[in-house]
Amino acid sequence: MEDIVFFYPSGHQAHNQPGHPERPDRVEAIREELENAGLWQAYPHLAPETIPDEVLHAIHEPGYLEMIKSSGAHSQPLDMDTYLTPQTWQLAYNAAGGAIAVAGAVWRREAKRGFALTRPPGHHATPNRAMGFCLINNIAVAAEYLLQKENAKHLTIIDIDLHHGNGTQDIFWQRGDVSFFSTHQSPLYPGTGALQETGEGAGEGFTVNLPLPPYSGDKAMKAAHMTIILPLLDRFQPDMILVSAGFDAHWRDPLSQLLVSTNCYGQLITGLVNWADRHCQGRIALILEGGYDLEAGSYSALAAVQALLEQTWQDPLGSGIESEEQVWQTTLDQARQIWGL
Repeated sequence: MEDIVFFYPSGHQAHNQPGHPERPDRVEAIREELENAGLWQAYPHLAPETIPDEVLHAIHEPGYLEMIKSSGAHSQPLDMDTYLTPQTWQLAYNAAGGAIAVAGAVWRREAKRGFALTRPPGHHATPNRAMGFCLINNIAVAAEYLLQKENAKHLTIIDIDLHHGNGTQDIFWQRGDVSFFSTHQSPLYPGTGALQETGEGAGEGFTVNLPLPPYSGDKAMKAAHMTIILPLLDRFQPDMILVSAGFDAHWRDPLSQLLVSTNCYGQLITGLVNWADRHCQGRIALILEGGYDLEAGSYSALAAVQALLEQTWQDPLGSGIESEEQVWQTTLDQARQIWGL
């Protein structure tokens, strides 16, 4: 068994719009940092899997996927944030296929852990709408693949991106086979992810939102994981953990006021790795989402990979200045009441 496997989105540079924050440099900075640490060369890189139609169409409406293809052929943007190029469709398809490859390898115990450097990102993509730089919901496709093709019974997706993973929430809103957690800055785009959003129908009680006010910092993120996410993982007992690994909550990120540090990212992943080792044979995989400061994103990704490998990491950037007013405690107190913790 490999200690870790990676997916790299070959050719992703063709999905690019000058001046846009979602740019190829994001992935290249991560790759270079992993190379400098001697980790990139040491472990296998997986090719993207072909996505079964029944898996892809369980996540996205066929007409929506055709629209991405046709609009991309003419480089027609889908909204003010979400651009397309003629190569975008294939690259988005490959990203979702790469998420499947990594998640599948970890599920089958061909690898202990996995990290898919998926680009374009995915967690804002709903069944029928692209938004927030996202086209195909990579992590949702990977989860659906494990459920349909690998006989997984219950999976947990934990979204640590700065922004609420509204697309992932929408996709699994009425389903009980995937539990979804999101820590995110609020108020902020896309404006969803309130505490009271907990799912409907068969999915009631499987969506857990922890909206944190600006300037919450490391203390809030670690408290959210220690006092709510890990205890609820004990309750849900998933077969595997998939992490929407957005690093834009970092204090250096231009879109963030949440003020999370690189060290905190490493600690969060360590906590999830330890839980996975105790409860689901170590099955955990990271799927890349946001992160727009190149140093913050690359150092945080390196810390996350070293945490997956159970190595020590360093934080060369240090911590941001956190607010002394711990308003976030009210949010977590309310969340514990909702979830009976």
